[in-house]
This record gives sequence, structure tokens and C-alpha cells, in this order.
Amino acid sequence: MSKAPGSPKGKAPTRAQASAKSAAKPAPAAAPKGDSAPTGDRIAKVLSRAGVASRREAERMIAEGRVKVNGVKIDSPALNVTDRDRIIVDGKPLPQAEAPRLWLYNKPTGLVTSNSDEKGRRTIFDELPEDLPRVMTVGRLDLNSEGLLLLTNDGGIKRRLELPSTGWLRRYRVRINGRPRDEDFEPLRKGMVIEGERFQPMTVALDRQQGANAWLTIGLREGKNREIRRALEDIGFNVNRLLRLSYGPFQLGSLKLGEVEELRPRVVRDQLGLEPEDMEETPPARPTRGRPGAKPGQKPSGRPSSKTAPKSDGMTFGIPKGKPTGRPADGPTGRSTGKPGGRPTGKPGARSGGYGDKPSSAGGNARGGKPASRGGSSKPRPIGKNPRR
Repeated sequence: MSKAPGSPKGKAPTRAQASAKSAAKPAPAAAPKGDSAPTGDRIAKVLSRAGVASRREAERMIAEGRVKVNGVKIDSPALNVTDRDRIIVDGKPLPQAEAPRLWLYNKPTGLVTSNSDEKGRRTIFDELPEDLPRVMTVGRLDLNSEGLLLLTNDGGIKRRLELPSTGWLRRYRVRINGRPRDEDFEPLRKGMVIEGERFQPMTVALDRQQGANAWLTIGLREGKNREIRRALEDIGFNVNRLLRLSYGPFQLGSLKLGEVEELRPRVVRDQLGLEPEDMEETPPARPTRGRPGAKPGQKPSGRPSSKTAPKSDGMTFGIPKGKPTGRPADGPTGRSTGKPGGRPTGKPGARSGGYGDKPSSAGGNARGGKPASRGGSSKPRPIGKNPRR
């Protein structure tokens, strides 16, 4: 029996053999043309940009059948939409997306950072000014915490600020009960595991002892639930006051309790790397006080008082001296806030623009600095009963 001669190695197969092999292989799928590529943005992103909800919440709303596109109810967020599509949410047309905006809010204690509370407690949205548009919170502050809380009308900004990959430093002023030593906080500086949950290393500075309490300045780069309280309780200290001073480049500064202040569009654009066309160059509104003022449930007291509030527990709740010039300072928030990245001075009771922050140098402050003497002379005037003598 004779076998069909095989093709010797190194020689190209004949045309008949090549055509037979190509016929046996399945034909490759046609490459998608440029015109057939999906256009627009995902529906959840569009809802988030319009300020309806965060992206995750928007996906939940879609799954519940609360969103229609061009009259058809959708149940999956895997859909791209454009400006030509008609979107209905809960029976109402989707509002036009506004330019991204960001506000600073000095949250009082006793308010829940949530749209609603199952226990019927008051939330921050019950106390925000009525003329504020629909906003979302960036991160959270628990019921008994106070200080800086960022608000935005843009879900994309919210997501960008909350992502752990950004690694922005959050600084807190913390008062604990007891007489700690600096070495007691080494576990926090090295990182901890509490009930199976990993906490990243924190920066901890022991500022000073005040009676039976001690003041700390703590910095961290993640936002887990009650992270600082749980970490300090794990080493034997109870927190009786916790106040957030900063979130990344944004500072609480001298913003009064219960007040809201919008950041300048240029500051938001520069800090977040947004395109100029995404921002509207409109002057920010003056700080406005929430409906309750500094205490939840209280009626507004009109325009904010210009008097300095009394000191409490070694913290300063006042405003810098001097009349504002209307020009933005060098700081990222447009206000003179001292040195946001500096080390704590250990004097939380000193008069300054922030809560225990190092005050600005005299004479060089855009807000509160003394004017230079006439004629440009830098020679100091003599001080005493009779300067001429």
C-alpha cells in the first residue's frame, strides 16, 4: 500500500493545500468600524453628573426600574446615552447637568451625614441653607464628629475625591481622655488590624495636655468607618471630641460652625485637574449659615455675626482680624489658612485662622496683616510712653 507523499520540511505547501487549510479555519469576525463604536457616556455616569445620585446609587435606581430612556424602562446600566436621548427619572425629565461646583461645610455635632435616617435623627440636609442646590457629600463624618465636610453637585468629583488611589491626607484635631505618652501611639503609626480589618499607618502628634484630656493631631489617607475612634479605643483611649481640619488641599480655616462656603471655580479646576470648559468662572457666593446656625433645630439668626466667638476647650472659633481684600490668597481654598501641611504647634488655644494651626507671619497676611508704614520704611517705631525721647 502506498502512502501519499507528504510535503518535505522547509518547503512551502502547494496552493491547493493552502486553500484547503484556509477553508477549514473559521472566518475572523469583521473589525468594528469607527462609526459603529458606542458614543456618549454610560447612563449611570450621566445621572451622577446631573446630580441625581452617586454612580453606585444610580445603578441601584436603574435596577429598580426607576429610569427610562426614550420612553423605554431600562434595568441595566450597560447603556450609553447622548444629549439626544430623553431620560426620565422617577417620572421627571433629567435636569441639565451644571458645571462642577464644590462647597466647604463646617458640620456641627448631632447631625447624620445621610439623605435620610432610619432612626428619625436630623441629617445635614435638614440644616443646609435652602438656597443651596442639590448636593452630595464627599465622604462622611459620624454623628459626634464635626468640622470640614465637602459638598458637590457632581458625582464625578465625589468619586474622584473618595477614591483611595488619590491618597489625599485628611487631618483631624482629636481630644482624648487620659495622660498619654508619645510612644503610646506607635501602633497607629505602624498600622493596625482591628477585628480583621486593616488600618493604614497614621501620622499622630501629641500636642499638649489639658487637665484630664490630651489634644492630638492625626492624619490619615483613607476613610474607613470610625477609623480614628476605633484605633484609639484599641490602645486604651476614648475620644471625646473629633474635628476634621482639612481634606486634601481644602482647609476648614476660619469657617464658622454651621456655615457653607463655595470654592472658586478656578480653585476647583486647578486642584482637581478639570478642563477649563468644564468650569464656569462665576464668583462664589459669600459664606451662608445653615438654617439652624451652630445648633441643630434652631432658627436662623440672620447674617453671620462679625464678633469673634468665645474659645472652647482650647480651640479657636473666630475669624482673622482685618477686612478681606476680595482677592484670593495663595492657599488652595482662596482664604488665608496658615500652613495646611505644617506640623502642629502644640498650642491649640492660640489665636489663628484655623483650629490650632500655626498662625501666619505678622505683616505678610493678606487678611489681618497690618499695613506697611508710609514712605515704604521698614524701620519699626519705638514703643514706650514717650517715643520721641
